Amino acid sequence: MATAIRIHAVGGPEALRIEQVEVGAPGPGEARVRHTAIGLNFIDTYHRSGLYPLALPSGLGMEAAGVVEAIGSGVTQISVGDRVAYASGPVGAYATERLMSADRLVRLPDDIDDETAAAGMLKGMTVEYLVRRVFAVKPGMTVLFHAAAGGVGLIACQWLAHLGVTVIGTVGSDEKAALARAHGCTHPIVYTREDFVQRVREITGGEGVPVVFDSVGRATFSGSLDCLRKRGMYVGFGNASGKPDPLDLGLLAQKGSLFATRPTLMDYTHTRAELEASAAALFEVIRKGAVRIEVRQRFGLRDAAEAHRTLEARRTTGSTLLLP
Repeated sequence: MATAIRIHAVGGPEALRIEQVEVGAPGPGEARVRHTAIGLNFIDTYHRSGLYPLALPSGLGMEAAGVVEAIGSGVTQISVGDRVAYASGPVGAYATERLMSADRLVRLPDDIDDETAAAGMLKGMTVEYLVRRVFAVKPGMTVLFHAAAGGVGLIACQWLAHLGVTVIGTVGSDEKAALARAHGCTHPIVYTREDFVQRVREITGGEGVPVVFDSVGRATFSGSLDCLRKRGMYVGFGNASGKPDPLDLGLLAQKGSLFATRPTLMDYTHTRAELEASAAALFEVIRKGAVRIEVRQRFGLRDAAEAHRTLEARRTTGSTLLLP
């Protein structure tokens, strides 16, 4: 039997239940993975709250690292004993072990440890597709990245700086501003006391930025559009403050023929080739030392509810792990 965190109804962190579940043998194309580290991500809270609906009852979690214990028929991508990691559905990573489609598992190189993989796969591949494929940044650009001291934000600041990009980042406190600056954010803006739109315009000499990367959502959406230069792109990839109000497309014309997109990691790692290429790009910048995956909070798997409370209270920085 495996220990798993599951929900039977949507709600707050109190909805999380600790249960014993039977994993069973892997079917065709599947692998049974024993987890060694599990990533905590904001999307987990969206699933728990019902913002992103799940069929209930359900597990939670989309990211983990571990060891392949068994494989089903037809599996060629991995072997028993391989160290692997994943950052995709179906949900269910909050468990000591689980079944997973083998084509969603990435074999870990010897120089990438389990905690780094579990803390960095979803966030790191998110940064990869955002800055290399959704909007291919160029050296010399200046961009705005919201929540710059968060798990995705710290990776993004490092990766963007490595690419020769100047980062303006919003943060919630002076401590987070110092942290973001230490990771490559040139202009941290403490949004609790500064008008980020005004500051972006000041920093860019009134021109605005070509792209805004926003995982905050409702609280930053309108202001983000005002930070864009003509024909700039708004990239919304999360809703930490809630979903933005419906967008009147005419507003994009009024504000300078803007573009807006709402991409997901799942669509940018849809094929096996895309998944492997994204993971390889992440491993390369980690290997070079250009990006450090920093685990700043660790909770036991049984303490997942407290981990959710801490995350939603904005008391986390960098990456957070649940340990089986």
